[in-house]
Amino acid sequence: MKTTTYTITGTKDAEIELPLIFSTPFRRELIHKACTNLTSHKFQRQGRKPNAGMDVVADSNNPPTGQGVARVARMTGGGGGRQGQGAEVASTRGGRQAHPPIVDKVIYKKLNKKENKLALCSAIAATASKDLVELRGHKIKGIESFPIIVSDDIESIAKTSEIIKVLGALKLTQDIERLNARKPRSGQSRLRGRSKKIGKSVLFVTVNSSNLLQATGAIPGVEVRNVKDLSVLDLAPGSDAIRLTVYSKSAIEEIRKIKSTHLEVMVKIQ
Repeated sequence: MKTTTYTITGTKDAEIELPLIFSTPFRRELIHKACTNLTSHKFQRQGRKPNAGMDVVADSNNPPTGQGVARVARMTGGGGGRQGQGAEVASTRGGRQAHPPIVDKVIYKKLNKKENKLALCSAIAATASKDLVELRGHKIKGIESFPIIVSDDIESIAKTSEIIKVLGALKLTQDIERLNARKPRSGQSRLRGRSKKIGKSVLFVTVNSSNLLQATGAIPGVEVRNVKDLSVLDLAPGSDAIRLTVYSKSAIEEIRKIKSTHLEVMVKIQ
């Protein structure tokens, strides 16, 4: 399968043969499973202090029956304060939790290596589908060929003003402007400094990302990833496939080196 490449000025450059990985079938459920798996690796274990709610002087009746009162442990002491009030147990004020979270709980979800690799290949292949990209909500009017592949000159851009011109030449500015339509949120999220959510727009996949990362830092929604660090979370943020992605020529050659069991099967079939 061949596709057209572009220069940073938006003109057509040449045609190249896409790697076999772009022929991987689209597996939405597998991409969602991989996103769930990878997201769980960022969770932080939490637990409770073993004696939380128990650091009080409270005793229950001994023997506990025949007193005409509940068997709940009560605060001891004399005169004022919480004397005589229930304490320690889960049903009382300031008492322990009945079933608190423990640090031993397994919060990391597991996924087979081959499934994870297939999900990544499927997500990369889906970036070549105009229908899937448009279905996610990206604005791609006027863009002819997918995936969008640009010459390696884009990796040397280090100024925001220059990358804005490139985005305009490639007709990607319309998708970035789409994020301006988001309305500020009110309520508790606003009070806590989360009045506006920043959406996801263009993703640049390159071999050398240092310069481009600096150039796109001030543009909301635009991200840059090194092809070796590319993850399903980048290509399908929130497990919602699939993202508007721009590859450099060198990144395509690196993708060509990806090995997977399903690709070996596809080679044999061909």
